Amino acid sequence: MTNTSGILEGKKILITGVLMESSIAFHAAKLAQEQGAEIILTAWPRPTLTERIAKKLPRPEDVKVLELDVSNDEHLARLEGQVREHLGDRIDGVVHSIGFAPQDALGGNFLNTPFESVSTAMHISAFSLKSLTMAVLPLLSEGGSVVGLTFDAKFAWPQYDWMGPAKAALEATSRYMARDLGKQNIRCNLVSAGPLGSMAAKSIPGFSDLASVWDSRSPLEWDLSDPEPAGRAIVALLSDWFPKTTGEIVHVDGGLHAIGA
Repeated sequence: MTNTSGILEGKKILITGVLMESSIAFHAAKLAQEQGAEIILTAWPRPTLTERIAKKLPRPEDVKVLELDVSNDEHLARLEGQVREHLGDRIDGVVHSIGFAPQDALGGNFLNTPFESVSTAMHISAFSLKSLTMAVLPLLSEGGSVVGLTFDAKFAWPQYDWMGPAKAALEATSRYMARDLGKQNIRCNLVSAGPLGSMAAKSIPGFSDLASVWDSRSPLEWDLSDPEPAGRAIVALLSDWFPKTTGEIVHVDGGLHAIGA
């Protein structure tokens, strides 16, 4: 008899960052449902936008969208209760697909960006991995998997400016969370995706200059319009197929991270 259940069968997953069909988080949500998970979405600053996009998921009638600004302590404090209301007393995973930097922190203004803008980028793009996870930690009482999204922070990229240090902080935060949450059987990993034509990418001035690097250096052909490979990696890390993997960064970038020149 063939087992047709998915790799997330019976799991309950909180997913942030579903903004457009081109969002990696949308594809993670779609694949999670296809693989048997119950999901709940969070959105900011326009939950109605996420509600419209959620209608394109395989089981839209089962999806609740919660308003969540990860820099707002009141929003974080109420999150656990809201999730309990819709998913019960347990979740098995969290997808952190959140990143933001003010315009003066991007696009070649690195040396002139004021600390206020840098602080905002760090708070929303890096610290929120910890604050989001801690907000729902009581729901991860049976262990689980936290998966975030990064853009390889080993390098200084054209136009990326202070999002680079913010992603470096995110990567370090993930490692420390892996250290401190491992005793509770909670894994924390990141997916480092190549450039995609998402809303986040389009907010970066000169994004095409950054993305063009992949045309000449990526060993595998890279498609700016295909977020599904990154979504698949997220779902795999949410599943039980990586039971002893934590503090890791899985590259879904066509292999460019391995190529020097």
